[in-house]
Amino acid sequence: MQKNKKVAIIGGGASGLLCAVFCAKNSLEVDIFEQNAKCGKKILVSGNGRCNITNIKLSARDYFGENPDFARDALDSFGFKEFKEFALSIGLVLNVLDDGRCYPMSNESKSVVSLLLSYAKNLGVNIYTDTKIRDIKSLTQKYDSVVVATGSQSAEHLGGNDDGLRFAKEFGHKIIPVYPSLVQLHLNSAVAHKMSGTKTSGEVTLLVNNKKDITTLGDILFTSYGVSGFGILDISQRASLALMEFSRVDISINLLPSFDSQKLSAHISKLSQQTQDFLILDILVGLVPLKIAKGLLQSLEINIDTPAKQLNTKQCKKIANQMLNWRFEVNDTHGFRHSEVSGGGVDTSEIDPKTMESMKKNNLYFCGEVLDIVGKRGGYNFAFAWASAYVCARDISK
Repeated sequence: MQKNKKVAIIGGGASGLLCAVFCAKNSLEVDIFEQNAKCGKKILVSGNGRCNITNIKLSARDYFGENPDFARDALDSFGFKEFKEFALSIGLVLNVLDDGRCYPMSNESKSVVSLLLSYAKNLGVNIYTDTKIRDIKSLTQKYDSVVVATGSQSAEHLGGNDDGLRFAKEFGHKIIPVYPSLVQLHLNSAVAHKMSGTKTSGEVTLLVNNKKDITTLGDILFTSYGVSGFGILDISQRASLALMEFSRVDISINLLPSFDSQKLSAHISKLSQQTQDFLILDILVGLVPLKIAKGLLQSLEINIDTPAKQLNTKQCKKIANQMLNWRFEVNDTHGFRHSEVSGGGVDTSEIDPKTMESMKKNNLYFCGEVLDIVGKRGGYNFAFAWASAYVCARDISK
């Protein structure tokens, strides 16, 4: 082992910190260059400050990109079991939820950053904050190995940028076009903004060029610009990619997945006859939140003050169908600033999946989100950041 081998890591986020730790454990001299005043800013805000740090159910099927299978070798080398053992070794106890998501037992992202930083510093890692690398070629001349762990353009207010992509281009790497993922969606709708602030649970189906793509269950939050919530984030990767390709993108919201159209229509019809002093709005608010009920009636051009007794069978069916298949056109995402991660990035066909080393420049490595690998919601993106950092450090330490 080369005791004096020097490693430069650009970026002090999840993959950069873990890579530094494993390199330093093997007695390498490690310098981290972080553009922000503090390391791990994206870790700190993840999971609403709780940090969904990994997932117990990891496979390449949980990832997207031109070649999602690229993630397999790293995950096989440093999956949940290996990460859990590492976490315990630095005092980070994990809390595993029934659905496979994992959080620190403290339920605070601060714990993750604090322990990683303390451990790295104790191993002798030098961390240079407020230091933005602009000339990577000179860095490759000063260090034996250089690791690009810059992340992506997501969360621009936390330092997200395209530095890593520019560095890759300098060495002739191909860049897969980037797009926001795990992001809110904008709707072309006259009523959606009137339901702003209202949250409900339901089924969301993504349609691309009028063909069903994927369906998910989850929270749906209407906003001033469109929709958010876990149900929306779960389809956002495919929606964002389709928008980038100039496809027609729509979502269909099923507000009441436990009903079918016939059952719901019969329910509305029966209530309208039993409660003849009610307005149609009164019947709907027994099923969905008030603002959503008003928006739905407006979309059907039915006056909210319509007496329930005036409803006929055709109108009842029309209302039921809209509640179970309310379609909205998606015309944009909420952008990189608000996205949790990004799709696209450095073309993985030019990176060794077993080492994360560039196939175009010896001793140049890429790990984490800068690569064209993006995961589902639920700790999968952190899992790849840890795994890619580990195999990168393992190869450098040989």
